[in-house]
Amino acid sequence: MTGAAMTEASSADRPVAVVTGGGAGIGAAISRQLIAAGHHVVSLSRGAAEFADPQLETVTVDLSDPAATRAAAAAVAARHAVGVLVHNAGTIRARPIEAVTDADLDDLTHLHVGAPLILLQAFLPAMRAAGAGRVVLISSRAALGLPTRTAYSATKAGMIGMARTWALELGPAGITVNVVAPGPIQDTAMFRDVIEPGSAREQALAAAIPVKRLGRSDDVARAVAFFAAPEAGFVTGQVLYVCGGASVGTITI
Repeated sequence: MTGAAMTEASSADRPVAVVTGGGAGIGAAISRQLIAAGHHVVSLSRGAAEFADPQLETVTVDLSDPAATRAAAAAVAARHAVGVLVHNAGTIRARPIEAVTDADLDDLTHLHVGAPLILLQAFLPAMRAAGAGRVVLISSRAALGLPTRTAYSATKAGMIGMARTWALELGPAGITVNVVAPGPIQDTAMFRDVIEPGSAREQALAAAIPVKRLGRSDDVARAVAFFAAPEAGFVTGQVLYVCGGASVGTITI
């Protein structure tokens, strides 16, 4: 399918989409959005999906393991001509500077930067053959800096630089690469690991966001669906902060 043909394709003709961590939280919301748009979705995750759908396929893999990631990528590429890659899987490792370890940096570097590279390398032949493709990386508002997030912020910022580089290299092939950077998303396990529901801390965080609420997984999924759409072929190398304005930065005088 050429880039022009991809733009004109009906939803039934949309390419297979791979979503890492596509079975829960933000990943599940992304998978649902892409399925609704007509994609068959392959979720690469450590566990079973929180929902069932005939167009959802789950491949169990630990994406923090490079060898396992390569094996899963090769297996998916052998079965499917993947046209959309959404790298959503991630973890935080919140620690003060003094407590950050080499393992924190190594593990998060692979999970956030190495894994999407391995996956894209596996899926690129099919995208190049089709003359079209969509890559969306899920970074974070924390890429701009956040206390106790040394390894997380560094690797999420690295995703942005990598995506911009890929956009330049792959644009001539009809392949777009963009980034969605969420702010605090309340209906995710990572958020609940650090913020108790209904707590004073949760209320203060919502009050500090310009739109005066926390985000939801569907907010992020809608942004991903835009970048993944066949019609989004003239948008590449961009970062969309889905953060209620938290990335703008405000001070009160």
